[in-house]
Amino acid sequence: MHVGDGGLAGMLVFTPAPVTDDRGFFTRTFDAAVARSAGLDPTAFVQDSQSRSHLGVVRGLHLRTGAGEAKLVRCSYGTVFDVVVDLRIGSETFGNWVSIRLDDVDNRTVYIPAGCGHGFQAMTEPADICYRIDQPHEPGHDMTVRWDDEQLAVRWPLPVTTMSERDRAARPLQDQLGRLH
Repeated sequence: MHVGDGGLAGMLVFTPAPVTDDRGFFTRTFDAAVARSAGLDPTAFVQDSQSRSHLGVVRGLHLRTGAGEAKLVRCSYGTVFDVVVDLRIGSETFGNWVSIRLDDVDNRTVYIPAGCGHGFQAMTEPADICYRIDQPHEPGHDMTVRWDDEQLAVRWPLPVTTMSERDRAARPLQDQLGRLH
């Protein structure tokens, strides 16, 4: 497994080395020793979650205020356009975003540092995302930045088909700066 820079301060991309033969493939999706060598504490992760989205669905841009949450994200089925936005006040990359294609072929995993926003768009029908999160969920710390925020200008590749009411009602980043740490 190879670990690379994700393009934002503290963001990492883990790229596995699948073994392929006439049966299909086998790949390691998480390795505690590799996580440790990249500076992550593998025992810090307390929750695994999964979502399934239909083609064109956008989820996000979500983040956790307060202590925040770091997460490992991978696409276990299909393909997503994954977006990470640096929302850490004082960060050298604050307000910048990067995208990465996550799919069930390359099986890459993205490490998203606490304080960064995250969202994705399903590029296939369906697309499954798996999350490994380092904090228990506290709904009072949930924050959503508008998916089409003009200041961030994320360029979603497909027309948006569906999103949650919470995501649709989200306010722009500028209106929520006071909630960030």
